[in-house]
Amino acid sequence: MYSAIARNKRNTWFILIAFIVVLGLLGALIGWLAGNNWWITAFILLFAGTYATVQYFTADRQALALSGAFEVDKQSAPRYYRIVENLCITTGTPMPKLYVVEDAAPNAFATGRTPDRAAITVTTSLFELMTDRELEGVLAHELGHIRNYDIRVSMIVFGLVVAVGIIADILLRMTFFGGARRSNNSSGGGQAQLIFLLLGIVAAIVAPLLAGVVQAAISRQREYLADATSAMTTRDPDALASALGKLQTYGRPLQKANTSMAHLWIADPLRPSAMQRMFATHPPIPDRIERLHTMGGSF
Repeated sequence: MYSAIARNKRNTWFILIAFIVVLGLLGALIGWLAGNNWWITAFILLFAGTYATVQYFTADRQALALSGAFEVDKQSAPRYYRIVENLCITTGTPMPKLYVVEDAAPNAFATGRTPDRAAITVTTSLFELMTDRELEGVLAHELGHIRNYDIRVSMIVFGLVVAVGIIADILLRMTFFGGARRSNNSSGGGQAQLIFLLLGIVAAIVAPLLAGVVQAAISRQREYLADATSAMTTRDPDALASALGKLQTYGRPLQKANTSMAHLWIADPLRPSAMQRMFATHPPIPDRIERLHTMGGSF
């Protein structure tokens, strides 16, 4: 179990480092195409960092508002409060705020940039569907996201995705408006312009696709990590495996499903198409269940 947590942490940072390297190469490319004007790349990265910082401090409130969640307490949701409180005592984690979404789709998510500013949200259907043992596994998973600072990692990746999008857009504009000027000043003429055009189009199309794939890959690693953290906390990985099985069987799209926060939920709240599955932010539930059963056999 500890090895599963360590492996997923390593995988997340390996993917993140590769993402940064690709972003640096794109920045170098756009700087070269702009006539070695490296300040353009610096400006793009600064803008993306600023935008991501703003999102970092406001994303939790945005997620709660988008989901239509309302806050509950010990009196209004005693079962919910009791399980989370016991998990917090076990792990030494500050008690998060608790929210509920009235929805027939069983699901849950956590948000908050630090453990002392965190919140856990569940749907009403989750309470009706899960036993106490299964609900504890789900809530330990969400608490694992908080303890592992997953929101912080997500916002770092978000900033990189924004940077890639801006670079791709500028690169595409430079391809069409700057290619002609470059080709007129070169001896290659039309051939040089064609090469420049093809290079710019390929980079501008591939970069956002690559960013989406990397963002999804990191999100999937964080889901595996939260599963492992839940198993370690409860010492009962089969409980979460049973809960995930019910989520697969009874899962449905949320009434207020939002693409921008789909990665936060424990199960995909959307109904993705075949193309969208390439960028799925959640690993397949059967794979997650198999991993949890493997962990269970190690006790």
